[in-house]
Amino acid sequence: MKLPHYDKKSISGRMYTLIKNIFLPMLALSVFILFLLIVYYLQYSSVSSNIIKASGFNQNFKNDVDLKMYYFVSGSSDVLPWEEVQTAQELAETLLTNTKNSESRNAISSVLNLCENLNASIEKIENTTGYDNRMEQLETNIYVITELIEEYIYTYLYYEAGEIASLQQNLKYWLTTEIIVAVLFMIIIATASVKNAFSISKSITDPIDALSTRVEEIGKGDLEEKTPVEADDVKLISLSNGIEQMAGKLDRQIELNRQEQIRLRGIELSLIQAQMNPHFLYNTLDTIVWLIETGKNQEAEEMVTSLSTYFRSSLSHGKDIITLSEETQHVRSYLEIQQVRYKDVLDYEIKMDETLNKCLIPKMTLQPMVENAIYHGLKSKRGKGTIYISSSIAYGSVTIRVEDTGVGMDKEALEKLREQVANGDASGFGLVAAYKRLGLVYGSDYTFTIDSELNAGTAITIRIPYKTEEPNDAND
Repeated sequence: MKLPHYDKKSISGRMYTLIKNIFLPMLALSVFILFLLIVYYLQYSSVSSNIIKASGFNQNFKNDVDLKMYYFVSGSSDVLPWEEVQTAQELAETLLTNTKNSESRNAISSVLNLCENLNASIEKIENTTGYDNRMEQLETNIYVITELIEEYIYTYLYYEAGEIASLQQNLKYWLTTEIIVAVLFMIIIATASVKNAFSISKSITDPIDALSTRVEEIGKGDLEEKTPVEADDVKLISLSNGIEQMAGKLDRQIELNRQEQIRLRGIELSLIQAQMNPHFLYNTLDTIVWLIETGKNQEAEEMVTSLSTYFRSSLSHGKDIITLSEETQHVRSYLEIQQVRYKDVLDYEIKMDETLNKCLIPKMTLQPMVENAIYHGLKSKRGKGTIYISSSIAYGSVTIRVEDTGVGMDKEALEKLREQVANGDASGFGLVAAYKRLGLVYGSDYTFTIDSELNAGTAITIRIPYKTEEPNDAND
């Protein structure tokens, strides 16, 4: 077999020479040691297997045979232990084939002979009539033979245990000798290779350290292409060039991806809002039509005014991120409209911390929570209920809470609603949309919790970072 050719001056060639000088002697020593270990392993495995088989045979044989014979003699059963004796014979023959120790072979040969005698005794009892005669043969033949078989099995185990102890002693001696030889051999090889290894190490580690430092810089965000590291080996230079080119391409790709994500996020925010607005608009227009038809023109006029204010705040000059003050005005207009529709069941109270007026929040965040409170909390309640909206700040996080005094939910319904929101279930569109909008803007830096108690009401709480400057890409 022709070995590959390396330039002796290159790192690959020098490493090849060093490995060859270490590997070939170690390979020869390892093969020799492995050969001895395999020989001892095979011997040890054979003896261990014999002991395991003999132990399993010894555990139940006597009891099973004696008991079946007793039942047969006493007339309780007509089943004879032919199968047990045959199994014992087959196992004894297997042990005899695999056993090397002469004393062990004598013991297992005796077991075979006794099994033949046992077969004869069983057959004799089978052909004997009279309980007393059968019982006499059982006690003088069967019990004695099974006892002898058990004793010979113990004898076999004793000699095999001695055999395995002898193998262990020999293995210990040879292992000690082999370890000493191997250690001495390795010391000689190591001493001869240290000088060459130090020389090779320096020519490799210096450029690799420089490459490692550069990779750490890239990991921290420094993607600007720089001068490749200096090295004697052409492959290391090529690797450094590749890393710098990769960093430049990655920098350009990250920018392209960022722009694409900005575009996609804007599209998704717009789609979510477009889905939410018609649902509310249709219901409100239906209510206005009904008010006019019933002659309640004043209330219809007030509702149209509130609707105008609502949509003026909804547009927000095309912005998707607005101030908390604008969002509060938006949800206030929404509640004014809904209070006209549900004046017998709806009251509301808004207590917002005025210091948070400039805090930024995704548009249409509060309306789905208020809508959920109306349609799933207050409408099903007898009598009038109240919606409370409040805000507060602590440790840089803004907490906004929408709470109602409606019918609430039991634990099963609450858990189902939480799963719908988390999994994006279409049946909980309003809350799902609000949840998704928060995720699009804040990533994982927000919380959205739903708490409820049956006949006591429901509360939805969100926590977002306190920001007063809109992100650069929020409305791109």
